[in-house]
Amino acid sequence: MSELIEHRWSVYLIRNNRNALYCGVTNDVERRFKQHQCGKGAKALKGKGPLTLEWFSPFKSKSTAMKVEYFIKQLSKITKKHWFHWEPR
Repeated sequence: MSELIEHRWSVYLIRNNRNALYCGVTNDVERRFKQHQCGKGAKALKGKGPLTLEWFSPFKSKSTAMKVEYFIKQLSKITKKHWFHWEPR
């Protein structure tokens, strides 16, 4: 992950111990994932470890990354399953 260019905005997906996906935006995926693992950040992930960084993709601007995040959050569970190889429990 350390090959990421700093200050480039990324959308990421984290899988929790319940097999649910969490989607977020950051300018440093490695730092943000470590924060989530330590229980800092999103309440949706607290106490639901171990966490796995499933996917991330960089974008040229925060605005674009936020639009992609919104798009992903609107997808149905079935669509997410196909796109991200996710099996809901």
